[in-house]
Amino acid sequence: MDEKELINNLITLAFAEDIGEGDHTTLCSIPESEMGRSQLLVKEAGVLAGVEIAKKVFGNFDPGLQLEVLLKDGAPVKPGDIAFVVSGKVHSLLQTERIVLNIMQRMSGIATVTREYVGLLKGTKAKVIDTRKTTPGMRILEKQAVKIGGGENHRLGLFDMILLKDNHVDFAGGIEQAIRGAHRYVKEKKRDLKIEIEVRNLNELTEALEVGGVDRIMLDNFSPEVTREAVRMVAGRVELESSGGITRDDIRDYAEAGVDYISVGALTHSVKSLDMSLKAVE
Repeated sequence: MDEKELINNLITLAFAEDIGEGDHTTLCSIPESEMGRSQLLVKEAGVLAGVEIAKKVFGNFDPGLQLEVLLKDGAPVKPGDIAFVVSGKVHSLLQTERIVLNIMQRMSGIATVTREYVGLLKGTKAKVIDTRKTTPGMRILEKQAVKIGGGENHRLGLFDMILLKDNHVDFAGGIEQAIRGAHRYVKEKKRDLKIEIEVRNLNELTEALEVGGVDRIMLDNFSPEVTREAVRMVAGRVELESSGGITRDDIRDYAEAGVDYISVGALTHSVKSLDMSLKAVE
């Protein structure tokens, strides 16, 4: 399933769960022919994200809705800013309102936090990446929001990269067995998949380097001091990713240790939505 199809399915589900057999409140109180305008009002400082998805929501529901975009995805915003004005049938404005807000508030919250983390790494080579710790069904949009905020995506799912984590290593019987199995798999299946392996200590790192044939090594729950030692051991032979409970307080230490990537689950799993409203205007 490609990105466009994932997004269209998400929007279809959002309408199904919110409108169901019909928006009885709107149907009983507003004439079907009534026309109007609404504006997306930002109520909290942050980074705007989800404008392009809002276009899809409006267009999928009612192609007659007209959108005037005033601020684009990625724009820094403050309370009082107006991101866009949408006009058309009031029935359509009311039935798309909450879906657009739910998506944009969530995406803007993620973009805002991501940009904060990216700023903490300024002047280093390290890049902030996301994880699979996302809201079920919303992953494609949440990962788009990370990119809007200046971060990068790890894998989208289990299908576009091989990541041998601790459980895979343990079930496979060790580092070497896990890597060899990955090599056999991509050869037999003729798949062009990058291979990453997670290591829990310097001994596992040494073993992974000896086996070879991986594109990236994830250093799981290493301290910044041990990370620096790992960077010296690897000496640029493969990409290195730091992972495991890294926060705003210590992310700079990991970046300065010399890793290429730092994965932060908090970008998506516990982010606060950015406050905004979609209100009728005269």
